[in-house]
Amino acid sequence: MQLRKVVITGLGLITPIGNTIEDFWNSLLTGKSGAARITAFDPSYFSCQIAAEVKNFNPADYMTDKEARRLDPFVQFGLAASKLAIENSGLELDKELKDRIGVAIGSGIGGLHTIEREFLAYVKRGPEKGPSKITPFLIPMLIANMAAGQVSIVYGLKGPNTACVTACASGNHAIGDACKIIQRGDADVMVAGGAEGAITEMGFGGFCSLKAITQRNDKPEKASRPFERDRDGFVMGEGAGIVVLEEYERAKKRGADIYCEVVGYGMSGDGYHMTAPDPLGDGARRCMEASLKDAKLKTTDIDYINAHGTSTKLNDKIETLAIKNAFKDHAKKLAVSSTKSMMGHLLGAAGGAEAAVCALALKNGIIPPTINYDNPDPDCDLDYVPNEPRKQKINTAMSNALGFGGHNATLIFKKI
Repeated sequence: MQLRKVVITGLGLITPIGNTIEDFWNSLLTGKSGAARITAFDPSYFSCQIAAEVKNFNPADYMTDKEARRLDPFVQFGLAASKLAIENSGLELDKELKDRIGVAIGSGIGGLHTIEREFLAYVKRGPEKGPSKITPFLIPMLIANMAAGQVSIVYGLKGPNTACVTACASGNHAIGDACKIIQRGDADVMVAGGAEGAITEMGFGGFCSLKAITQRNDKPEKASRPFERDRDGFVMGEGAGIVVLEEYERAKKRGADIYCEVVGYGMSGDGYHMTAPDPLGDGARRCMEASLKDAKLKTTDIDYINAHGTSTKLNDKIETLAIKNAFKDHAKKLAVSSTKSMMGHLLGAAGGAEAAVCALALKNGIIPPTINYDNPDPDCDLDYVPNEPRKQKINTAMSNALGFGGHNATLIFKKI
């Protein structure tokens, strides 16, 4: 069976470095960091006191006050980014057959704000009065599929509707699965990506206890330093990255502005550890190789990799090893950068935002840098596009997402 061609026609972003395509892209090209001291709560007693929070976000710009009160922040972010992506795509939904438009939006954690708030209220009221005061919106507000569900409900989209929960690989899995849905003819358009809003005292505290996040509290903008010798952990982020995927002939017929084609999707499992990557990088290697096979491309066809690149000691070393094992001699010729150095780690939303990075890099012929790259690490010896953006002809871009639990997902994008 001849698979249909799938392209990206819309981008929507709610991120720590910008809530419009223009602001987001300009931040990436100027090396602007979204990290700062946490404002959502007092972080004074935490080992890490910084994060990459979404800024200048007003739910009223995207939904009614009543809707916002019944939606956890991760759903608000996902709904807002979807609205922006649909508008950017030029789709006129009131004229579309909505049975042929679906949604696939992942989240690694879901409604942690809602869980914490309602549990604290329950404890405060006590066991005698607490149960009767639990909001009937508790469950629909906290479940991780509700970003996808709300986008479908608000826009009346009745095609395939799904949500991936694969930790930091959720956004990539959602986009890859959505692409396959269109390729095989089960939908013509998919709104896809990831949403996350887990910067709460418990969510943040859990990552502190894992010793996975930075303790560079004095210089937040310098804290995320992927592949660099002195990296000490990731900067926790939040937000949403959504793309509109569309069957190519349909998009061309309506005169859509096409960013790029989605040509490859690979998945794998480490089968190794809850939080640590396979020390040989086997899972990540096989994932990249699977995406190349799906795209029918050779290693030498890839120009740029938007790396998972979290700024943790293990991830960056192992991802580098996996790239070298997958690409062999071509690894040294690749441009590899981590935009988490600027936007922080958006967890389940990372893949959606980084798909937008790849789409914009292909369209503009510019590779965003890895900022805060001061001292090379002998274990990380590839070209990480240090500190400054690079003008370069790019025909293909790969994006890696490697999640806790050993979930790996790789996407490949191609210039149209």
